[in-house]
Amino acid sequence: MGHAIRGSSQGAGLLTLALVTASCSGSTTVEGGQTPQASQNSPAAAAAAVVTVAPLDKARGVPTDTPIVVAAQGGTLRQVTVKAVKGAKGSLPGVLSVDGTQWRSRGTAAPGASYEVAVTAVSPAGAVTTTTSSFSTVPKRETFAIENFMPGRDSTGLTVGVGMPVMITFDRDVTDRVSIERNLLVRTSRPVLGAWHWFDNRNVHFRPKKFWPANTRVRVEARLAGVRGGKGLYGAANKTVNFKIGRSQITRGSVQSHHLTVKRDGKVVREMPMSAGQGGVWKYHTTSGVHLAMSRENVTVMTSPGIGPGSAGYYQLTVYDTVRISNSGEYIHSAPWSVGSQGNSNVSHGCVNVSPSNAKWFLDNTLIGDPIIITGSPRPLEPLNGWGHWQETWKQWLEWSSLKNFHTEDV
Repeated sequence: MGHAIRGSSQGAGLLTLALVTASCSGSTTVEGGQTPQASQNSPAAAAAAVVTVAPLDKARGVPTDTPIVVAAQGGTLRQVTVKAVKGAKGSLPGVLSVDGTQWRSRGTAAPGASYEVAVTAVSPAGAVTTTTSSFSTVPKRETFAIENFMPGRDSTGLTVGVGMPVMITFDRDVTDRVSIERNLLVRTSRPVLGAWHWFDNRNVHFRPKKFWPANTRVRVEARLAGVRGGKGLYGAANKTVNFKIGRSQITRGSVQSHHLTVKRDGKVVREMPMSAGQGGVWKYHTTSGVHLAMSRENVTVMTSPGIGPGSAGYYQLTVYDTVRISNSGEYIHSAPWSVGSQGNSNVSHGCVNVSPSNAKWFLDNTLIGDPIIITGSPRPLEPLNGWGHWQETWKQWLEWSSLKNFHTEDV
């Protein structure tokens, strides 16, 4: 993996994070020879390093996202360990400044837990200082978790189209959006600028500023264990998902020219006559805008929206080789009954009709998340109609991001 996208990190500038990363045990060790030990109260104290730790010793009710910061004055840090001793397991990793004088934890502590901080520092004269302190975090009252995550192996497959958003749904309302967004990390194999976007208190989605570069590998790390989601509400667990962006396939169609053109990696691979919505009634217009392929179905039973059996205009059709492009019932699908109109007129109830052979080819050659861009209709695709994420400009997308400034960095 080559790059990570995240919001601006808290406490930026406090430490230069470069030299040493903690091991899995959560301790950070600076290599050096063995030297005699001296406590801060020994006669050698005048030559020993002075260690300070935040939070202060015996601190209570510490927020889980508070960084543990250790500093050595008059020396350098040799080892720092922050270990859970009650209410949780494991240790907090951290990073050391280039000059070895400061250490800062990474990640979040567990709620309702007690931690012990053990520090060893050494002075230029070789005097060793050891100190320990402890603190406990805020009580845990309730937890939240990820209820649904897309892309996924079962829902979309792990190779998706260049328009595919990352979509996270939580199992309960969360209100501390900044805390959560800080801990949602998107890593990519090539530089990508993107941002998270909150639709409500349960749904946060990520999309790049432009379509994903083809063949990009993506890893999403939701580091939510212990992260504050609201008053007394904390994340239950972390989650990591890896997926890949496939070839770039973008389909463009016009309800006025009655044709679809499929381009793969910039080259035309298929031209298809089509018939779009007949109009007359608003719901019978095919929507204009940037749609995404949402599902691929061999058989779909379609019924008239808002009209029951026995009413004028009611229909129920079984159609084959369908690709869904919105939540308002729009598909690109096989329509042998309208082949004579495809390429010259619009006769559907809002779907995009193509021939059986073209529908089968499109089904077989479409990835979930492939963009399908339709133009020429008076009815626009609404941003919340299916995956209409690309209907919003980048400025509009950022309006619902809690962290406005995103950057890409090598990892």
